[in-house]
Amino acid sequence: MEFEHKAALVTGAAQGIGEAVARRLAARGAAVAAVDANRERLAAVVADLQASGHRAAAFAVDVADGEAVDGAVERIERELGPLEMLVNVAGVLRVGGALSLTSDDWERTFAVNTRGVFNVSRAVARRMVPRRSGSIVTVGSNAARTPRMNMGAYAASKAAAAQWTKCLGLELAQHDIRCNVVSPGSTDTPMQRALWADDRGAQAVIAGAPEAFRLGIPLRRIATTDDVASAVLFLLSDEARHITMHDLCVDGGATLGA
Repeated sequence: MEFEHKAALVTGAAQGIGEAVARRLAARGAAVAAVDANRERLAAVVADLQASGHRAAAFAVDVADGEAVDGAVERIERELGPLEMLVNVAGVLRVGGALSLTSDDWERTFAVNTRGVFNVSRAVARRMVPRRSGSIVTVGSNAARTPRMNMGAYAASKAAAAQWTKCLGLELAQHDIRCNVVSPGSTDTPMQRALWADDRGAQAVIAGAPEAFRLGIPLRRIATTDDVASAVLFLLSDEARHITMHDLCVDGGATLGA
């Protein structure tokens, strides 16, 4: 129960990595503010957490809406207490070739993946600074450091979010607030499965695709959401108290440590 009596905000908490992080934090005693634009799925996750005896509350918010984010963070602190932890997970994926991507594809990707991280991090950090305490983790992607065909908008948005988080960490270090990044590779989530052509999708990802200049996964397995959540919880914890502005890649070696 290392996070007992601490409040955490997790975006993208309705499914995938965000849900796994929210559940793991709740299991370790944190009061979890679960944030997502998917109101129905979010309510189901929070209801399950509450039924298991955990302290959690749902906040249906589009992280791209700065005004809505500011209002939600104010309500969260009023209802759950001062935020000690923030995990930015909310994200969208619009695939397509660099020349066929629409302006809407580009703008929506950056609205959620980059502006969303900016909106939530700023709102929370402004409250952490006077208290001189806090830890922020942004879940990025190994695509931020390795070019991917048909994923230009996603890769660029994740690279921007990662660099923003590191710059934030540099400025907040003087206030004893740490900011880090976790960069997953292929992870078994609804977003990943949407890319698979058939039930052999996982095997195809593990094998790689030379025609797309994409290596396979040396550890020969797709990550689970818990694999990523474990890295997030480590960086949030006191075990990582001297780590900030770090980018921890969790991809089974797919980017060869790049």
